[in-house]
Amino acid sequence: MSGTRPGRTLLRQEVVEGIKRYILDERLRPGDPLPTEPALCEALGASRSSVREAVKILDALDIVEVRHGHGTYVGRLSLSALVESLTFRGLLSPDDDFQVMADLVDVRELFERGMADRIVSSLSAEQLDTLEGLVETMRATGVGDGHGFVAADRAFHALLVAPLGNELIGQLSMAFWDVYTIVAPHLDGFTHADETETITAHQNIVDAARAGDISAFLKALGEHYAPVRRRIAEARARGADQV
Repeated sequence: MSGTRPGRTLLRQEVVEGIKRYILDERLRPGDPLPTEPALCEALGASRSSVREAVKILDALDIVEVRHGHGTYVGRLSLSALVESLTFRGLLSPDDDFQVMADLVDVRELFERGMADRIVSSLSAEQLDTLEGLVETMRATGVGDGHGFVAADRAFHALLVAPLGNELIGQLSMAFWDVYTIVAPHLDGFTHADETETITAHQNIVDAARAGDISAFLKALGEHYAPVRRRIAEARARGADQV
């Protein structure tokens, strides 16, 4: 910002890096408390205002969590900052809009296809029943319901990668899913045919996983993402015609 002196910005960034180093050096985990503000000032040799500004930056990145009246703790280390950044990029211009959505679809499918063997072999009977129930919820609510359909779709894909036990894949998958749902309304409306095709693809994913059929599972994933890619391609073509 124009009113910020370069030296002050540098000091603030040094404090940010100092707090991050402290978390790593002390092997702190999410939820662990950080030293008090005066203790951080003394340990880092920084002013109280610099520490406060650094904590605000780290709080926005979810690296630390400020609990007012209680103190500062190591944050959940989620990908919220990534979601915000990608969402803003997707909303910034029509060209970026379509490209971001296409990229996100590729990444989401890459996770699920690349881990297909492990997903199918790891899903328990109870998890398969839950996935089946989520498909029934999508069928019962329909996309016109708005929240119910979308929530069931999100929960479905979260559970699909949950058996992998890989927290990073789970976070990335849901982060990309969340960005997509925020940016997707810039495409034309989701038709009844799209809804039917989406529900059928989800059902086929469950059926293939229950049967342990990897080929059918991969085919169902392709059927799931094909309509999304088609809508993106159609939106791009309309945009090109308007230029």
